[in-house]
Amino acid sequence: MTWLRSRVAGEEGSALVEFVFIALVVFVPLIYVVAGFSAVQRGVFASTAAAREAGRAIATSPDPVSGQERALRAAQLAVEDQSVDATDVRLAFAPAGADCAAAGSYAPTLAPGEEFSVCVTVTVRIPLLPEFVDANTATGQFVVERDRYVDG
Repeated sequence: MTWLRSRVAGEEGSALVEFVFIALVVFVPLIYVVAGFSAVQRGVFASTAAAREAGRAIATSPDPVSGQERALRAAQLAVEDQSVDATDVRLAFAPAGADCAAAGSYAPTLAPGEEFSVCVTVTVRIPLLPEFVDANTATGQFVVERDRYVDG
């Protein structure tokens, strides 16, 4: 057992220093990267859920004006449900067959059988980055097909 007690002179406490160094160099950036990816994924989930809920809200509304108000509120609630700041939610509509790049100029009429896309864009905030860095956005798209047999 004498080999367990033998220590090299000057090596006492070096394991603690090495562990702290490794923790600072490896673990702290790794945790930040995981937090950043989870923030981005949360934004993607929020935009997808918001587009789906906004599409359902406008599809069941009686007129386009109240439908757009209901769709915006449904999108905000869905984004807040994912713990994302709901102040950066943009709602737009695209004609049938178009992607969200063409959204914005189309206004749904809610005619029976009408088909259109609901696009929701959410600004994703990555932790510890300044507020003016808002180039990270997530866009969710949901295709709405209005029922052909509706009252009114």
